[in-house]
Amino acid sequence: MIALVLLLGSLVGMVVAVAVAVCGIVAVVRHGRRARAGLLRGGALLALGAAIGAYAWGAAQAGAAALEAEDGGTDSSPLRPCRGEADPATVARVVDYRVGLVPLRFECRLTGGGSYATSVVSGFVNPVAGLLGGAGTVGAVASAVVAERRPRRSEDRVGAELGPGS
Repeated sequence: MIALVLLLGSLVGMVVAVAVAVCGIVAVVRHGRRARAGLLRGGALLALGAAIGAYAWGAAQAGAAALEAEDGGTDSSPLRPCRGEADPATVARVVDYRVGLVPLRFECRLTGGGSYATSVVSGFVNPVAGLLGGAGTVGAVASAVVAERRPRRSEDRVGAELGPGS
């Protein structure tokens, strides 16, 4: 069941990533060099779109591994995604798997407790998703701050033109 959720979620994530990135490109093109807030907003959307895309890619990899692990048959023990990741004695003790969502990873569970993470999810997924997600969030907050300051400056000018006590 987790495999289907991950695979469908990754498909939705890819669509959302493309939509957010396109909105970012439109914001950058529309505002050009005129508005700093628009450029920050566009850059933030591009970074968030890339972060969502990277995470969705990792979710697809974890989902495919979970689908392979759930596949029964004569070649199903030990779990295929767990083979080659550890020494043969450890791999022989694999009884189950677990998918961790934050950070995204595929773990093989061992008899008697313990587990080990596999290299099913590409090594770049978690750092890229985290860094670009953080950069996108900082850019969104910065664009809101810049957009908020702009009207205040024009209000200050209007007050200055009217003079004190008006």
